[in-house]
Amino acid sequence: MIDDHDTIVAPATASGGALAVIRVSGGEALKICDRIFHGRVPLADTPGNTFRYGRIVENDRIIDDVVASVFRAPHSYTGEDSVELSCHGSSYIVGEILRLLIAAGARMAEPGEFTIRAYLGGKLDLAQAEAVADLIASSSRAAHAMASTQMRGGFSEELETLRDRLLQLTSLLELELDFSEEDVEFADRRELRTTMQRIGEEIERLRRSFALGNAIKEGVAVAIVGAPNVGKSTLLNRLLNEERAMVSEIAGTTRDVIEESIDLGGVRFRFLDTAGIRATDDRLERMGIERTLESLRRARIILYMADVQQLAAGQSHPDLTKALGEEFGEAFTPGPDQRILTVINKTDQLPEGYSLPEGVIGISAKLGEGIGVLCEALHAAVDTEALYHGEAVVSNSRHYEALTAAGEALRRARQRLDEGLPADLLSEEIREVIRHLGSITGRGAIAPDEVLGNIFSKFCIGK
Repeated sequence: MIDDHDTIVAPATASGGALAVIRVSGGEALKICDRIFHGRVPLADTPGNTFRYGRIVENDRIIDDVVASVFRAPHSYTGEDSVELSCHGSSYIVGEILRLLIAAGARMAEPGEFTIRAYLGGKLDLAQAEAVADLIASSSRAAHAMASTQMRGGFSEELETLRDRLLQLTSLLELELDFSEEDVEFADRRELRTTMQRIGEEIERLRRSFALGNAIKEGVAVAIVGAPNVGKSTLLNRLLNEERAMVSEIAGTTRDVIEESIDLGGVRFRFLDTAGIRATDDRLERMGIERTLESLRRARIILYMADVQQLAAGQSHPDLTKALGEEFGEAFTPGPDQRILTVINKTDQLPEGYSLPEGVIGISAKLGEGIGVLCEALHAAVDTEALYHGEAVVSNSRHYEALTAAGEALRRARQRLDEGLPADLLSEEIREVIRHLGSITGRGAIAPDEVLGNIFSKFCIGK
């Protein structure tokens, strides 16, 4: 059971480095550290945002020379008095300092407890707290930018703006109840409908951004598909710059989906090398093809590979849907967020004077020709510019579900508005939308005094 009144301690850095940081937070943080820290000035007499050099000492034994960073409440990560001890990264030294701090009155922090305290202390909302973990786990420039925007409150600000606009609508509707005997309509129903529609469009924009955000967070899935022996495994090996996938002239060598990740231009791509698509009676090969089809459905980008032999056979422009229908008898319709890039392999074997069809990318996976152009096309297929300019992109499934529920609740409210629902019941419908949006940041439903505060601060009744 977490007790937010205890003073807690934990390493703030991973083991194995030259230096380590040990974080202490709580009302007794400075006093506890002073019991083992020996410097020219006690930490309890040190102002916030100040560094102190000293030694960690047990009796007459010196454990290590350290630098103590002092943060005074509320100007710290947790909002409490905090000390960060920078010491050498030896696991023995870190263990000894932790032991002494616990003996001096601190306790080991639970997983995530520093961030829980930051949330409880009003330093972060729930969305920002979740972004802390995403920032730590970010494995590409795009994932880092997305988590940074959310941790700085960009997403929360958009939600707060939507919440304030909905709160204003609720305030207007509930204000009508106070003047019901005078038959006053404070909320013009036409303007109310227009405002609700615009809010709904903004909720839907955020909700739809989840497809991109989740792909960037988990790695953009790229399925490499095509007939057997067109060079799918050779391309994967070329992109990885290592022999990851087995290459053979024997058709049907790849029986299972091979997955590997690569960072291209600041975006992590997850490449799925799939079994060649063809009609076959081989049970194992057919199972591989079925997994290929499953990879197609979950991929954000599909690299459909053909080679010059297919072009020479009279196929003017290789088409994935047609290939699936003719060779496997399986229909496939790309999803709205999927991109198909057609790649012609073995361009080193193109006949003299032959030009590739428009819209395809020519490569030689074996020789490495055209790989740079292919990587540029992959990067262009993922719109990351909004991320680097601080635009909020949803990457958390909990946030996506809450936005979906908010959008559905708002659609119901608009429908009830069109049906002429009374102001008090319509206000309850809008409150439901606010509740779903508030669950993302931890604001939840409207507090009892929020509507009154909104009314008296904006509408100047009685003046």
